[in-house]
Amino acid sequence: MVADKSDVISLSESIPEIWNLLSDKEREIITINTRILEFKKNEVIYREEETPQDLMCLCKGKVKIYKEGVGGRSQIIRMIRPTQYFGYRAYFANEPYVTAASAFESATICFIPMKIIEELVLSSPRLGMFFIRELSTDLGIADERVVNLTQKHIRGRLAESLIFLIESYGLEEDGATISIYLSREDLASLSNMTTSNAIRTLSTFVEEHIIALDGRKIKVIDEEKLRKISKIG
Repeated sequence: MVADKSDVISLSESIPEIWNLLSDKEREIITINTRILEFKKNEVIYREEETPQDLMCLCKGKVKIYKEGVGGRSQIIRMIRPTQYFGYRAYFANEPYVTAASAFESATICFIPMKIIEELVLSSPRLGMFFIRELSTDLGIADERVVNLTQKHIRGRLAESLIFLIESYGLEEDGATISIYLSREDLASLSNMTTSNAIRTLSTFVEEHIIALDGRKIKVIDEEKLRKISKIG
């Protein structure tokens, strides 16, 4: 659904890193061609094998990038937070999407045609370097995550996922509750484990007074111990 532009923050706030690298003329081109769309909770933004068309930037809400695995089991690759860019790697690689994306909660997203982005990159070394850094950072995170999700034990993987959520979305006003509410299935998918293992490990963390649970809310009681578990795996 097209968002009411009067209710959406300005492009300079939505895409600050790119906006600051553009000339006034380039900003005008971006503004004219940008679409701002709203997605309901769980609504699909793009699917695997679709042809990439746009650079996407999350303005408000939360988005998950995931991939369907063996037997239809979904694996969450990463979570997107506001002002992060996504959906553009496949275009630069000249291939279809190898992942899918959906709104984890109601989300407002900027869509900028990749053809325009490509033209701007060809004429702006600074913008080109920006995307090189973004892709390099994402690759480094992905490399580290592959090792962690395959070599760490269940406790370490779940602890790492909780730390990841804290660092991505922060804590609520109480300074303890993680500001995102994942189902046990989503938390298991993020941690590369079965739902039953995620539930058991969460229960163990509760018994050890590391966290407290209230439905989907996770309150961190001992963040230092959580980080230690994540580190030692």
